[in-house]
Amino acid sequence: MRKYVLSLSLLICLSTAFGQKKLTQLWESKEQLPVPESVLYVPERSELFVSLIDGDGSTADGKGGVAILNLDGSIKDATWVQGLNAPKGMALYNDQLYIADIDEVIVVDIITGNVINEIKVPGSKFLNDVTVDRAGKVYVSDTRDSKIYLLHNNRPSLFMSDVPNVNGLRVIDGNLFAMAGPELWKIDAKANKTVIAKGLKLGGDGLEPVGDGSFLVTCWGGLIYHITAQGQVTELLDVQGKMNTADLGYNPKDKILYVPTFNSNSVVAYQLD
Repeated sequence: MRKYVLSLSLLICLSTAFGQKKLTQLWESKEQLPVPESVLYVPERSELFVSLIDGDGSTADGKGGVAILNLDGSIKDATWVQGLNAPKGMALYNDQLYIADIDEVIVVDIITGNVINEIKVPGSKFLNDVTVDRAGKVYVSDTRDSKIYLLHNNRPSLFMSDVPNVNGLRVIDGNLFAMAGPELWKIDAKANKTVIAKGLKLGGDGLEPVGDGSFLVTCWGGLIYHITAQGQVTELLDVQGKMNTADLGYNPKDKILYVPTFNSNSVVAYQLD
């Protein structure tokens, strides 16, 4: 009987090849959404919250808002929240929706749909993404000023400086993960960083944990990546020149990504396999 011995390097290559993630498009919303920037999956309501800039991303024109989509992409409420400026990233905590909006964080009661607070962040220039920890502390990125702010009891303070082009944020098990340009950083409570991954072709936008220690990352220019817990970067989608891929939402149970297309005025759902 012949014996076949596979080298360790070949085994690793085969494991990587067979374990590589891929995306399959499920649907694209049919009704026009005016410049959708971020999607938040809300499992308790079986809904998608979609922030709508409806204009220039840095202009305080009062045209922005938040729409609600059903999980099949149909519109449930196109005008759920109105009167915002250029809303971007969102995070939910105890029925309160936190929204980054240029130089302030808007707080919406999701039961009533009413704005209950507008928290100015002094010195901020372009607030972009939001995440909340288990204690209710809110972190918000300022992409143009390379800073991360902390809101504790609705009081803003500077948490970290010199985070180049910082955008997507997520708190996991007490650590803050941040997209810093083409790199993924892990940041502890004392603002000490560890670079988890690097080498994205474009700066990271949306950041979502898959649930196995890995992450999904969108780049606004039209790229989607998978980053393993060990920092291996794999390109899943390249639609550069066709549409944007802004701040995604993710359904970990069904492994579905919800990606706002910004200038294409839609949301696209992808199955992760």
